[in-house]
Amino acid sequence: MPAATGRRLLLQGMLAAVGTGAVLTGRLAHGLSLSADDASAGVRSALERGASVAVDLLGRPDGFLGNPKVRIPLPGPLEEIGRLMRTLGQGRRVDELLTAMNRAAEMAVPMGRDILVGAVRSMTISDARGILTGGETSVTDFFAERTRAPLTERFLPLVTQATERVDLARKYNAVAGRASRLGLVRPEQADLQQYVTGRTLDGLYLVIGEEERKIRRDPVGTGSQILQKVFGALR
Repeated sequence: MPAATGRRLLLQGMLAAVGTGAVLTGRLAHGLSLSADDASAGVRSALERGASVAVDLLGRPDGFLGNPKVRIPLPGPLEEIGRLMRTLGQGRRVDELLTAMNRAAEMAVPMGRDILVGAVRSMTISDARGILTGGETSVTDFFAERTRAPLTERFLPLVTQATERVDLARKYNAVAGRASRLGLVRPEQADLQQYVTGRTLDGLYLVIGEEERKIRRDPVGTGSQILQKVFGALR
């Protein structure tokens, strides 16, 4: 069995037993001893770091608008209308709405910092086990499960205020609402403010997940001893 695989299986076995309340330690990479408390602290540190980086990166001018990975496009039906409007010389109205949508996301994200931090601090040892030994989406899944509902509730009023001033947004909602009832527009695209809020959260979780993957790939590069200790043991 390859050494890296052996270390991973040992760590998984340790964490699997944590649910019984046992205090477990094992000899892992670089001769370091990793306890259940260390594992939990390492995961918590990684999540806090990822959330902080994501909020700082996205919650500033052009955090969404200037980043192709998270820039919020017009919802499908409106995107088609937008292309037609551009050919008719009304591109300014389309750009105004696109800018308002993404600026709303940039303003909303910092308002969620405390909710993200609260989710991390309420994390259980079982949560830490699932994140540490989980797949590429384990962090995204954790945050989405714990924070999507409260963040939606907090972000939606701000997004609504920022976009309802745009005439095209009001007209789209009026038409899309009727079209949705006829099955012509998907429910998640029928209300522009709900759509923008959802895409804001998707972008936030995406960036958090990217930061977590960086930590997994290069724990030494974080400069954090606990992250090096915990995530280095998985390499």
